[in-house]
Amino acid sequence: MASGFLPGTSRQSGMSHQPAWLLAVVLLAASAMGARLAWLQLAQGPENRLRADQNRIRLVPRHPVRGRLLDRHGEVLATSRLTYNLYLQPRLVSQDRWPALRDRLSALLGLPSERLEQNYRQGLQGDAGYRIELADSLSSVQVLRFREQASALDGAEVDVDYLRSYPGGRLAAHVLGYTSGITEEEYDRLGDKGYRVQDRIGRTGLERVYESHLRGEWGGQQLEVNAAGQVQRVLGDKQARAGKDLRLTLDLELQRTAEKALDGVAKGAIVAMDPRTGAIRAMASRPSFDPNIFSTGPTTAQWNELNRPQAPMLNRAMRAFPPASTFKLISAIAGLESGRYGPGSTIPTSNSFCYDGQCYADHGSYGSIGFPMALAVSSNSFFYRLGLKVGSEELFKAARRLGYGSLTGIELSDEESPGLLGDKAWKKKVLGEPWTSVDTITSSIGQGAVAVTPLQMARLYAAVANGGWLVTPHLVEQDAPRTWIGLKPTTIKVLRQGLREVVTNGTATTLNDPRLPAVAGKTGTAEDPPRPDHAWFGGYAPAGNPDLVIIAFGENSGGYGGTVAVPMVKALLATWFRPAQAAS
Repeated sequence: MASGFLPGTSRQSGMSHQPAWLLAVVLLAASAMGARLAWLQLAQGPENRLRADQNRIRLVPRHPVRGRLLDRHGEVLATSRLTYNLYLQPRLVSQDRWPALRDRLSALLGLPSERLEQNYRQGLQGDAGYRIELADSLSSVQVLRFREQASALDGAEVDVDYLRSYPGGRLAAHVLGYTSGITEEEYDRLGDKGYRVQDRIGRTGLERVYESHLRGEWGGQQLEVNAAGQVQRVLGDKQARAGKDLRLTLDLELQRTAEKALDGVAKGAIVAMDPRTGAIRAMASRPSFDPNIFSTGPTTAQWNELNRPQAPMLNRAMRAFPPASTFKLISAIAGLESGRYGPGSTIPTSNSFCYDGQCYADHGSYGSIGFPMALAVSSNSFFYRLGLKVGSEELFKAARRLGYGSLTGIELSDEESPGLLGDKAWKKKVLGEPWTSVDTITSSIGQGAVAVTPLQMARLYAAVANGGWLVTPHLVEQDAPRTWIGLKPTTIKVLRQGLREVVTNGTATTLNDPRLPAVAGKTGTAEDPPRPDHAWFGGYAPAGNPDLVIIAFGENSGGYGGTVAVPMVKALLATWFRPAQAAS
């Protein structure tokens, strides 16, 4: 009591404020924690739950069924076939036990031990090792042997899978493309997009372009694992989602005819297209290849065949070659559209045409003739004189107007050549030489530094057939754009008359067949020294109301357009118009 402090004094009273201060701090901290928890749960909850599920759930994968490629009538061009693969579940096989199991599988199934080891190591690194594909496409004998010994092969299993299959073999191979196994580099780049080690991917053709549409989504058995990656329980099955089918513009019967028509040449191409829309009805290239070999991997012999000098994997329908006399259609357009010539104009022709001290041969002298007859007899001297009068600028202007020198817009643009229009600027830049009259003369008949693809040529002849629209070629059903190029009606009329006379009394009379509708077109024979000549034909039918353009090309065939390319076209016309004949 000596201290003088009594109950209720100021010291006692000061200590009573301490709990209130502490309580305020606690409440503030609790509020902050609550707000943080609410934010994590409400705002970030779905994302965090997804991450947690991804960390604890693993998928023992199963391939999706790839979408089919169908022709315009629904006929199957590419599908998937059932096969059997060998798998390993490494959680059931220790690394110490793996070598013995590997060697036993190798001996039992006749599989290279090195291949099994490589796939084992790759699988461990890529998909967390919950199911590894050791071998694909097992034979029925291999499957039977495995099942007989399955009880002694714990951790290994044989399960069904799907491989890409092309029922027609080489049929339309350049259009369809092929699929093959994904590489390690591709997996590093595409793993985040759902691809897996030993996945398959479209490599060329429509398989590549429409990969995301066709591939589908993986499914499989879902496993719950702990922090150490050990399986705790099976959660269920996730169904694989099949890829979507793709309906093409190709006509299977016409495509078969095109492939067969090319049997007469070692190298060549055919394009058949609807001139009104740009829908490709057939596209064939020779030599060809069987895309089925990539589904299981080509043998050494098959790989050597693919890499021979003839380049069987090259789609010649979209590669550029000298167009020869088919280019005279461009020259005629230049003459008529420039105003230098009218639809009734005539030009002298002769067996030999001399200019600037050089003479150029022609195969006949027809006097002064007009455009229709000049196209019908394919007079060189007519177009020599025309080219010199209109000038090279007008020639190449007309060519570009009709789509030459640029890509066509087809889905396979990565595999397409833009061709070549070697004008004055090109010659100066590339060759370092000035333009001469010789260049103009040779260009006017398609023999200069000019190269076009069969597909580009199909657009040209389609523009004449449809009255002046430049269509966009396409292989998948769609409303593709087309461009009005504004040719004079009189120009269209003269061109159509000339192309019809080529068939009725010119260089393609083989097509003047009463069993066929009226055909119009132009032949061409392109020099390619020291190699044999190229052979061309471009045309359409029926001449009065065209619904099919056909371009046929024989690379270094050594024959004329009328003898090599025209018979190919005739075969396709007979197939395409057969239903109409049967109905009549």
